[in-house]
Amino acid sequence: MKIDEKAIKQLADLLNETGLTEIEVAEGEALIRVNKGGTVIQGAGAAVHSMPSDPTIPQAANTETPSALASTNPGAVTSPMVGTAYLQAEPGTPPFVTKGATVAAGDTLMIVEAMKVMNPIKAPKAGTVTQILAEDGQPVEFGDVLVVIE
Repeated sequence: MKIDEKAIKQLADLLNETGLTEIEVAEGEALIRVNKGGTVIQGAGAAVHSMPSDPTIPQAANTETPSALASTNPGAVTSPMVGTAYLQAEPGTPPFVTKGATVAAGDTLMIVEAMKVMNPIKAPKAGTVTQILAEDGQPVEFGDVLVVIE
């Protein structure tokens, strides 16, 4: 896949101009997603390249691996499907849960939309939310850790 650096730069500039945090453009099987944290170029569902949103600005190394640590945690709540995670019922409303919140078994933690169906992700046990790894409006894969409850 040929990387269109000009398109990536234009999308990054558009983010800065509009105040958005992420933008995604797809053409055929090629997909370019730019967010304030970095740029991911994907084709046919597999990431093939990752770079900072502005390659001229030095980026600090990310030494944290919360998702790797969370996946081994017995309180990890994983996505049962591929879809889009939503942390609140609708835009402008409070999130279902926040870090540090106490939840009861069966409480809704978030929603994963798959094929236009909103699927509530329920707490499998009572406890305290120690990590929220899914971001609002971000795609999730089957088995991705969404939340950790301890």
